[in-house]
Amino acid sequence: MKTPAAFRAEAHRMADRMADYFEQIEQYPVKSQVKPGEILGQLPATPPGQPESMAQVMADFDRIILPGITHWQNPNFFAFFPANSSYPSVLAEMLTAALGQQGMIWETSPAAAELEERVMEWLKQMCGLPDNWTGVIQDTASASTLAALLTAREKVTGFRVNEEGSSDTDKLRVYCSTETHSSIEKAVKIAGIG
Repeated sequence: MKTPAAFRAEAHRMADRMADYFEQIEQYPVKSQVKPGEILGQLPATPPGQPESMAQVMADFDRIILPGITHWQNPNFFAFFPANSSYPSVLAEMLTAALGQQGMIWETSPAAAELEERVMEWLKQMCGLPDNWTGVIQDTASASTLAALLTAREKVTGFRVNEEGSSDTDKLRVYCSTETHSSIEKAVKIAGIG
């Protein structure tokens, strides 16, 4: 796909596929029916030497990937936490992907930085948080957990661990249940606490 016209045609087909998925979501089992390694066994062991057509990519998607999906959008899905997409969120993801912004700091994307700042202000107002409250938007539960844990570690150690290394972390404790999110254990290890 090398031209705007080819992209446009594929994008229309993809939009139709996505709308079909939303319309037909209940026909899929909520939980994937594949066994561990089943998808991996269907993928080539070496990288492809030539690009495939979008038709072939989508055929592989239907045959290999779709059976291995847990359908979080299915109305019968009640596990973990709500992470449903919506029509506007899908369109926003498409636009975000097309723009290819790297929004890590203001210089790389003033629009992303200032939009994030405004959305956080709105969130503060909607939640009735104090005026001095600030925050940032994290992209995943794992990143959010790690950021929170590192912030707590630095607050407790007076920022010594960040400046001098992790000599005090044997005194730090994280309490959580056996039902906690998987990101907690990862964050504890990355933060050097356990």
